Amino acid sequence: MQKSLTSPKQHLIIFTRYPEPGKTKTRLIPALGSVGAANLQRQMSEHTIFQVKELQKATALSVEVRFVGGDSQLMQDWLGLGLIYQSQGGGDLGQRMVRSLLDAFQSSAEQVVIIGSDCPGLSWQILATAFEQLHVFDLVLGPAIDGGYYLIGLRKPISELFANIEWGTAQVFQTTVDIALKLNLSLMYLPPLADVDRPEDLPIWDQMLEREMEK
Repeated sequence: MQKSLTSPKQHLIIFTRYPEPGKTKTRLIPALGSVGAANLQRQMSEHTIFQVKELQKATALSVEVRFVGGDSQLMQDWLGLGLIYQSQGGGDLGQRMVRSLLDAFQSSAEQVVIIGSDCPGLSWQILATAFEQLHVFDLVLGPAIDGGYYLIGLRKPISELFANIEWGTAQVFQTTVDIALKLNLSLMYLPPLADVDRPEDLPIWDQMLEREMEK
């Protein structure tokens, strides 16, 4: 059963994929195998959810998981109750993000942040900063080291930011910034972080696990 967006004006959307072997983290399959790549997807998504739940202890926000693969029941069985589950739907990444933004703002959200689930360095403190900065700035971006972004935050839906972008390339972040400047949006940057997409990125995840074990 779907939960509707309720009172918090801060709304966080997590883009992820159901961890089905052979259909997730396919660029990592040569290094990890299909099951290993799916397990990494599962672990990184659970790590992201943990950080989000830490944030919920500090501030009121609603959380929505937009997923590809599986269905709402499988997602709920995996990640638990207390989250809104919604299919990402069709279209390219930009079209899917715009759809999720429009839904959130139409449901009375005033600040909306979208994140993925493959950035081990994304902490609840960085998420808190993103929402805080949306009181001041029109747009908050978290640049990824590969040229994309791991977080985008807005206080109104601006579909132009997601149009005519070659998703998955090293130009995504800079193209988005260029569009924002043309639109005269006030813009704030979060610390650059690394995504885990390719075999050469795997040490990033291993280093995060080592840090967690040392705590």
